[in-house]
Amino acid sequence: MKGGIKEWPEDERPREKMQKSGADSLSDAELLALIIRTGDHASHQSAIDLGRNLLQTFGDLRKLSVATLKEICEVKGAGPAKAASVLAALSLARRVNTGKLESLERFTAPSQIFNHFHYRFRDRRREYFIALLLDGKNRIILEEQVSEGSLNQSIVHPREVFSRAVKESAAAVILVHNHPSGDPSPSREDREITRRLKEAGEILGIKVLDHIIIGDGSYLSFVEQGLL
Repeated sequence: MKGGIKEWPEDERPREKMQKSGADSLSDAELLALIIRTGDHASHQSAIDLGRNLLQTFGDLRKLSVATLKEICEVKGAGPAKAASVLAALSLARRVNTGKLESLERFTAPSQIFNHFHYRFRDRRREYFIALLLDGKNRIILEEQVSEGSLNQSIVHPREVFSRAVKESAAAVILVHNHPSGDPSPSREDREITRRLKEAGEILGIKVLDHIIIGDGSYLSFVEQGLL
């Protein structure tokens, strides 16, 4: 439909449509239009046109949510302000779906860790290695990001994993990392790194409770699989 959204019939405008029928009645492009707010006069795009353009460019909302600010700005009509608004909204949505790990919450099962990290990592293009530090009662003290990038023994070194654990007098750690492929099956490198970290922890008196690999919709626990 040509012309600005204000020129459209009221029951076809996203804001009015949502007020009448609720947010679920809106398409992804219409929801993006409410976030973007205004179109691009130079290219004669309405906010909905721009929303559709973003979805066509990136494929869907999941892929859009992990795009960079620069990548979104490269889409015609999407400047830094609109790109920032879109990423902020999608980041909030991801946080809503994340089961937050509270400080001093007691670790009880690998699924607890999966629920916390799944939505944060499922669409990431890079691997992130996290160490969760626990006290003597298996309560989580804090979360420490150890590395970002493909896992290898040079960047996931025992000193990087355990230096903060020693400083915080942690009694145990849980190792967590994601597989961008979506398949949580452990690689040979994953197994070797886990073995080395377990041995280093034993020397320091800090137990490695588990190593949990986050995939897309699933996870693998080294303990549950008898690998630790």
